[in-house]
Amino acid sequence: MTLVYIALGSNLGTPIENLRKSLEHLSQKMIIKDRSKIYEAKPYGGVKQNNFLNAVILVETNLTAQKLLSVLQNIEIKMGRVRTIHWGARIIDLDILLFGDKVIQKDNLQIPHTELLKRAFVLIPLSDVHPQMLFEKKISEWINLIGDSKDVWLTGESW
Repeated sequence: MTLVYIALGSNLGTPIENLRKSLEHLSQKMIIKDRSKIYEAKPYGGVKQNNFLNAVILVETNLTAQKLLSVLQNIEIKMGRVRTIHWGARIIDLDILLFGDKVIQKDNLQIPHTELLKRAFVLIPLSDVHPQMLFEKKISEWINLIGDSKDVWLTGESW
């Protein structure tokens, strides 16, 4: 079994319900070990849209990274995600952040996630479930280096 960190995000429909529903789907395919608090964040990438709700979960799975990617993409499709605009609005976004201690560089899958250290909306919830060192720095140090943590705040929503 491998420990995997997955980022969840939503800003269409009822985002809190989308996060909850995606967690239900995920729990049918793997063991949910821990989950972050739920955060609201300004959109990333310059596309005008609603704020996102974001979270990170820790799961345990016996799936390969490639098979897990397929499972996540199928959940996104099942929930109604349509890929139109890069960094655009979405009903659900599920990204593999870390897959055990593996480094994977394929056309359709990069682990650790290539944008991980650039996004406070991922690092802040990740720090809830993975408070240790990440690439020889504390996660809080990575967050301070980004400097956009003011664009991410706790919602008070619960799972």
